[in-house]
Amino acid sequence: MHRIVFAFLTLEQHLRAVVTTPQSYRPDHCPHCGFGCLWGHGCYERKADRSADGDLNPVAVPRFQCASCRRTCSRLPLCICPRRWYAWALQQQVLQLLIAGASLRRTAAIFALGYHTVRRWWRWLSTVHEDFSFHLRSRFASLGRSVGFATFWLACLQLMPLCEAMAWLDHDSVAVP
Repeated sequence: MHRIVFAFLTLEQHLRAVVTTPQSYRPDHCPHCGFGCLWGHGCYERKADRSADGDLNPVAVPRFQCASCRRTCSRLPLCICPRRWYAWALQQQVLQLLIAGASLRRTAAIFALGYHTVRRWWRWLSTVHEDFSFHLRSRFASLGRSVGFATFWLACLQLMPLCEAMAWLDHDSVAVP
């Protein structure tokens, strides 16, 4: 099952879709047992609006329950990063600055983030690079011409935003982030 739904790029689109077309989030089958019948099982709330006023918080994330194994799963829009507090767009800006050669401390100061947060994101990308680049190169042939860590990620982020790259990886059953 794909945890990330490609259709919704902004929180506003996601909130509208949860109310008007909740079936657009329904998975085809259970990610645990493969059974094809999932019921709507409400929503859980998450803080996803990191703007100064945070008007859109809390954001509802739809949940589904399998009729066979009774386990639940949820689906996220493209704009919300799984298991991370900050949005994909901010993470992309931070990673691009680091790839360009800025220091961890300087990058943290520019974005008013904690040094350890920036370091954790950088280490994460460095650790998963081989696996992620393999899957993305398999899907996008133009990325195959990029040699090395920095050139690959610069080419990838020119081709598509980080959120889309992570959604493609999720589509290939690669755990992100």
